[in-house]
Parts: sequence; C-alpha cells; structure tokens
Amino acid sequence: MRIGIVCPYSWDVPGGVQFHIRDLADHLIRLGHSVSVLAPADDDTPLPPYVVSAGRAVPVPYNGSVARLNFGFLSAARVRRWLHEGTFDVIHIHEPASPSLGLLSCWAARGPIVATFHTSNPRSRAMIAAYPILQPALEKISARIAVSEYARRTLVEHLGGDAVVIPNGVDVDFFARAEPRPEWQGGTLGFIGRIDEPRKGLPVLMKALPHILAARPDTRLLVAGRGDEEEAVASLPAEMRSRVEFLGMVSDEDKARLLRSVDVYVAPNTGGESFGIILVEAMSAGAPVLASDLDAFAQVLDQGAAGELFANEDAEALAKAAVSLLGDPLRRAELRDRGSAHVRRFDWSTVGADILAVYETVTAGAAAVDADERRGRLAPPVARSGRWPR
Repeated sequence: MRIGIVCPYSWDVPGGVQFHIRDLADHLIRLGHSVSVLAPADDDTPLPPYVVSAGRAVPVPYNGSVARLNFGFLSAARVRRWLHEGTFDVIHIHEPASPSLGLLSCWAARGPIVATFHTSNPRSRAMIAAYPILQPALEKISARIAVSEYARRTLVEHLGGDAVVIPNGVDVDFFARAEPRPEWQGGTLGFIGRIDEPRKGLPVLMKALPHILAARPDTRLLVAGRGDEEEAVASLPAEMRSRVEFLGMVSDEDKARLLRSVDVYVAPNTGGESFGIILVEAMSAGAPVLASDLDAFAQVLDQGAAGELFANEDAEALAKAAVSLLGDPLRRAELRDRGSAHVRRFDWSTVGADILAVYETVTAGAAAVDADERRGRLAPPVARSGRWPR
C-alpha cells in the first residue's frame, strides 16, 4: 500500500505527535508498505529517507504550548506537489484542524483520507470559532481516529462526528531491553520534558523536591529536556540545587536507559494532555510511574492500577507519594510488574494492526465507489434511465 502521512508539527522539535508519526512510519515500512511523510523542517535538519520537508515552521501558541507550524501559499504548493507525486492509496493526516500542513492537505487531497486527532481541549473557543472554515475540509475525511477518549470528546464537542479510539503506539521491547546506567541508579527520580513549558509540570516537581529531600536526603532528580536550567532550579534553596542533574536533550537510546535506571518516573503535567506517551514508555522500561491525576493519565495508568496518581498541581501530595514509593521497594516492584503487563496493549504490534485495519476499510470503500461509478459510465441507457432505447 502507498501511504502518505502528514505531520503538522516541525520535525526538528521533538514532541509526542512527531514521535508517534515516526514510529508508525517505521512500523509500516517494516511490514513492506511504501510510506512518505510530509513535515515542516528547517533546511539543515537531518531527515529520515521517507520524510519530505515542507519548509520551515514558525512558533505559534497552541493548546497551552508553543507549536511550530507551517502554513501559507508556499506550503500549499508543496502540499499539492507532494500529493501529486505520491499517488497515494491512502492519506493519513494528523491534527487536520490545526492551522498547518494537516488542514492544507485536507483541502487539497483527493481519495481516501484518514485523520488522527491528538488534542484534548474541551473548552477551545478557537476551534469553535473556526468550525465554519474547517467544515468543508473535515467533510472529506473518510475515517477518524482519536488517540484517547478525551481527544475523541474534544472532536465530538467541537467539530461533530465521531472517531474510533486507537492509542499512541510504543515499541515496548525497545524500552524493555535497554541497559540501565549505573550512574543514574540509586534513589533517583526521573523527569523528561520541555523544561520551560509550565504545563509539563517541572515547577510543581521543584516545589515538591525540598519536602522529598527532607525525608530522603540522598534522593537525586534527573531531568532530560531542553530549556533554561538555571531558571528551573531558581526556586530551590541553594544547598539543594546539586541534587538536580540536567541531562539536556537525550537520544532515544539514552531516554530508554534513563527510564530503565530511575527508581520512580514522575509525570507532574498540569493539563493539555490527551494521552501521555511518556507514561507508556516508562512502563515499557519497567519504571514505576507517579503521575498527576489528569483524566488522560489515569486512563493510561488503568485508573491507578498500573501507576500511582497524585492530585494535579499539589506539590505536597506529589512529595508524600514520592517519599512513600522511594521507601517501599515492594510497592515499586508491584507497579513495575503491573505496568509491564498493562503496557502490551500499546505495542505497535497491536496499535499498527488497528490503524492498518482503518486504512484497508477506507481504501476498500473508495474502490467500491470507483467501481460503481465506472459501471454507471459504461452501462447501457437502460441501466441509467430504467428505459430501453428505441
């Protein structure tokens, strides 16, 4: 099958949607499909052979974050050229309602279109206001996927229609077989995310850290991600700042090794999450997870059976739960076992098969419509009008 995938966000700025698209493309290629991904990217960004650059993106505030999007006449021309050259059997557009390549592709594409909705934003005034503009494009979509029930709810409430829920996928074995790094082991908490994006929750974790260190002075916090490191620890007493180790941006391999090494992975995110791919990656690596009780996180963690939950934005509750887990190896082992079993439902062997089933359904439907139209064009007059010609 020839599959075209549209990524709305810049390929050179890592994020959950980009990782999902990358891993989906890799999975489909391994199965023998022909895949091309269209994505914004800077000119000097190293790209996999299957990624086609649509040009540079610009930062735009979006859903409580800053997304790097690509839009405009030049982008529209590149979209049309990519579609023309690709002759795809199916086009898979991610975030078609965002002002980026997804919407441009939806306007320009012909043939079967599958759309995946990642955003969870139940009170989006912008999406409501933009509905009249979005409606003609969205009506072209053959099938809709939402990565979670909360993303599906956002779609239903703001844009109408419905979607099948297929979660983000993870290569579970990649994380499970990673080798821990000894220097990252021993009384360690882990955090991975953009340091300077408040909704990722690092300020909440920093507020909790003095309470954690008061109870367990040997604890270390390992932070991986880009951002202002000095600003991140500015709220900590000076004598505690050495207990925070910043690793900067890490490779996929080191991310997996980090998750395999820590005693507890902490996800203190405060909102705007529709899924929580990092939780799945942490469980895949065998890390006990402690996360804020966002609805999406609770769903990923099986309502607390596969990971501990604490009250969102409550630093005291986070500290209490972290201290308890750090001092209870049996509870950590229990969470590790439950998480490792629960996470198998998110493996690409399952998620990829579900997405392929959607592709096959829409391509089969399009083929049936084409066949009916050909029969209509070729049929004698009696078949078209119900009367024999004289």
